Amino acid sequence: MTVPYTTKRTASDIGPRRLRADNINPNVKAAKYAVRGELAVKAEEYRVRLAKGDKSLPFDSVIFANIGNPQQLDQKPITFFRQVLSLLENPALLEKPEALRSSFGYNQDAIDRAKKLLADIQSVGAYSHSQGAPLIRESVARFIEERDGFPANPQDLYLCAGASSGVSTLLNVICHAPNAGVLVPIPQYPLYTATLSLLNAQCVPYHLEEDKAWGTDVEAIRQSLVRAKSDGTEVRAIVVINPGNPTGASLSPEDIKSVLDIAAEEKLVVIADEVYQTNVFVGEFTSFKKRLRQLQQEVPGKYDNVELASLHSVSKGMVGECGHRGGYFELVGFDPLVAAEIYKFVSIMLCPPVIGQCLVELMVNPPKKGEPSYELYEKEYNGISDGLHKRALALYEAFKQMEGVECQEPQGAMYLFPSITLPPKAVEAAAAEGRNADEFYCLRLLDATGVCVVPGSGFGQKENTLHFRTTFLAPGTDWVDRIVKFHAEFMAKYK
Repeated sequence: MTVPYTTKRTASDIGPRRLRADNINPNVKAAKYAVRGELAVKAEEYRVRLAKGDKSLPFDSVIFANIGNPQQLDQKPITFFRQVLSLLENPALLEKPEALRSSFGYNQDAIDRAKKLLADIQSVGAYSHSQGAPLIRESVARFIEERDGFPANPQDLYLCAGASSGVSTLLNVICHAPNAGVLVPIPQYPLYTATLSLLNAQCVPYHLEEDKAWGTDVEAIRQSLVRAKSDGTEVRAIVVINPGNPTGASLSPEDIKSVLDIAAEEKLVVIADEVYQTNVFVGEFTSFKKRLRQLQQEVPGKYDNVELASLHSVSKGMVGECGHRGGYFELVGFDPLVAAEIYKFVSIMLCPPVIGQCLVELMVNPPKKGEPSYELYEKEYNGISDGLHKRALALYEAFKQMEGVECQEPQGAMYLFPSITLPPKAVEAAAAEGRNADEFYCLRLLDATGVCVVPGSGFGQKENTLHFRTTFLAPGTDWVDRIVKFHAEFMAKYK
């Protein structure tokens, strides 16, 4: 029997069941995740229609600019990574090394890396240590040491099924009661608000400063803390996304110090989401771990008890392997008894995907200069990086030409988050449909162009402002031209 797929969820007429929409966990119903919401569902419906030959739509392709999913938008995987993964998935290929080299273009370092990983994990089909394979955690520790110039301990590292899984683990441990609060930047990636909703915990928003390139405003954080405390919320942690999502902003070492100052004063756990650390166009990336260690040297005692959890992932950067679900988080300054509870928590899920763990190892330990695969790796890596930067600038220039649109110059990550000023008639039309004005705009954009973006209301925004988030991952400029044309027609229609 073939069950047809549909994106529409409707009430069943089969009869009563134990579970109904009105008696499931209310925290699940309360959670919202805009990047996979109504717009994404509708975009997928359009994609299916086009795939079936539907010619009635006013566009011939759907551009999923709603989510940072590089390979869906034609970013090519890095050859060395995929060669090693193919050998891990099918170790029998290692019995034919000459054929691999002469017929399929495998270099010896790819073959050697696969053998080394298999010696540690035995098989990608077997469970690993719950914290992650030891050899891979050792590679991650070396990467962190080389990046920051300070030691890293493999025992403090936890491999996970993408950074999202790590965030869920950390928030599950941190949020002990309904009055537990976590400071979250606004605008923010809705993973944080959705997870806090699931945990019946409190999101304590602090607004970033759009007119200062989406910088962190220390005073805004302090004001949010005061308000939360007066409401009876026990603020336990602060989330920082660096470089930012959806804003793309990169924090300076001084900005990081300001956050760590507050964390030290208020005894806040710092959750540093650093999955875009290689997507930096302006300046250099500074990790929270590096800055914390520097401050601990500069001001002995003040920062000694700061608890920091830093996350990284294979999904972003030039790797872009979202579907392989690999990442890690590092604990710094945590009580060993708390770390033991975190280990117990991750053990309940047995282990993260082993193939994803191996991809983490490849990300943090790519081919080195002088090794056979290095030249191609560098060419592919730099080609992806340069392409992303060029597309970001092209999209930025397009937004600058659009009426009522303002956008900060791209600094990093994979997104732009322009503000839009819509005519009053457009706002009225949105209200008549019971929608936010930015959501109304984004839906009309999708219907007219096939370009799927996310309204700013899905990430949070200051009152009386409107935004949308778009990736700049899609190749070419056709889809950008579609946006420009639509915007001009939309503004003219509602003037």
